[in-house]
Amino acid sequence: MTQTHALRRQVARRAHIVRQRTRLKNQVQAILHRNLIPRCPAADLFGHKGRRWLAEQTLPADERQAVGALLRQLDFHAQELAIIDAELGRVALGSAEVRRLMTIPGVDATVALSIVAAVGDFARFRSPEKLVSYLGLNPRVRQSGGQPASHGRITKQGRAHARGMLVEAAWAASKTPGPLRAFYQRVRARRGMQVAVVATARKLAVLCWHLIAKGEDYAFARPSLTAQKLRRLELRAGMPSKRGQKGKAAGYSLKAVRARESALNEQAEQAYRQLVADWQAKAPKRESGVAAANGARLSRPSDGATAARQDSAPDPALRSGVDHAHSAA
Repeated sequence: MTQTHALRRQVARRAHIVRQRTRLKNQVQAILHRNLIPRCPAADLFGHKGRRWLAEQTLPADERQAVGALLRQLDFHAQELAIIDAELGRVALGSAEVRRLMTIPGVDATVALSIVAAVGDFARFRSPEKLVSYLGLNPRVRQSGGQPASHGRITKQGRAHARGMLVEAAWAASKTPGPLRAFYQRVRARRGMQVAVVATARKLAVLCWHLIAKGEDYAFARPSLTAQKLRRLELRAGMPSKRGQKGKAAGYSLKAVRARESALNEQAEQAYRQLVADWQAKAPKRESGVAAANGARLSRPSDGATAARQDSAPDPALRSGVDHAHSAA
């Protein structure tokens, strides 16, 4: 448990440094905005090209001094971020749980470390619903007497940083071919984009629990992308660069390899859509009358059900490739 607490402190310190860097960058942008400086043509204002462009801009003397002070602070925080990233990178390389979670699309080393640091021992959660509740991704439930239960927004209790990391991963997963994207699009069609991404974050939390509990990698992982994530993690941890040598992550740079993996994931996405369509066609009609008055749980989610409950269907007992890692689906 001591190691978990130390990891939590390191992850929190990294998040604080990232917030400080964002604040400093916003202050520089505010100075340019109030002096009517046009947008920087470089992609990164704080990169080499961007800083050369910034040095050429005409600013009042006091504003020029303020920009210089902000850039010096930004450089200091960049050095601190590189140090803590190297430390966390070495921790991640030695953690089987982090490496396993990195096989999920949208989950990189930073997200995986945040989840592992927040959760600690996954075995202390008897079910994925317990983990979802711990992360504050479960909806509020209100019920009085025999009235039907109403579900509101998520509770947002528990580990806020890990919850935010899961939401960021959900945005990335929603743009990557695979069952997770199909799930996101299904919820978005009914409930909108914001609800859909939170529901996908909840789905990711359930998926993380199943992967760690069963000791399996994500069934629809892209091998070249996972290898590229691991190689970036090794470089972040301070391992030597091997320029000019073909390594395990070389496949990700080949367009044909990426296209082949994307095609396989699109087939899995289509299989998930067909699975949902078959479930919806066979599901019993919505119950009414006494059952609804007593708040009994329906066999099929109602149209007004919160998107965060979407993982109650279809049945997780499938044994085909589609549900191998999506047993929470």
